[in-house]
Amino acid sequence: MTTEHLTHPITLNADLSQRCVIHSRSLDWVESPASGVSRRMLERDGGEVARATSIVRYAPGSAFASHTHGGGEEILVLEGTLHDEHGVYGPGTYIKNPVGSAHAPFTFDGCTLFVKLRHLDPHDDERVVIDTRRSEWRQGMVEGLKVLPLNTFVTQNTALVRWAPQTFFNPHRHWGGEEIFVVEGVFSDEHGDYPAGSWLRSPHMSQHQPCSREGCLILVKTGHLI
Repeated sequence: MTTEHLTHPITLNADLSQRCVIHSRSLDWVESPASGVSRRMLERDGGEVARATSIVRYAPGSAFASHTHGGGEEILVLEGTLHDEHGVYGPGTYIKNPVGSAHAPFTFDGCTLFVKLRHLDPHDDERVVIDTRRSEWRQGMVEGLKVLPLNTFVTQNTALVRWAPQTFFNPHRHWGGEEIFVVEGVFSDEHGDYPAGSWLRSPHMSQHQPCSREGCLILVKTGHLI
């Protein structure tokens, strides 16, 4: 693990017009300013205050100082339990903290999160908390797909999508782009196979034909890359 904080702005996979595929589990952990909190950086444009997508790991007993979300924040709890002054968030919990909101997150036993910062529409002002493991899923557009909508605002949509084994989807274009994080299993398309921990960003009007031969669970965000 490197021990350097981001004292200078960095640009990492910040060109939203480019397709990007990263296997997050191959990345080094980079320490944050908070002791015990580290991250694997997927995309970033800025220093400690940045538009960013990261896997964030809290060691047991660690905390982050109270801070304001200047551009909003979306979180999916991958492992463990996250706390703040507003509640307790176990594995599978989705949280949307809107622009201008603030909190002081911490954990007792440790947790790992998928986090997106500073990408929400400033008019999207509703805080959302969903326990996805206790929510009702909807039938998807093809047999074998189940969808759990998490947040929708104008062109932006965030959802979890569960693919049964041997599920194939139609070729389609991504108006406004598409971003996928593979939570479980293996997601695939004509470009390759993407195991758990993979992060894919496809630009505005890109096209592919996705499938999953062994089944998977993915977090999908669309319409935000324009």
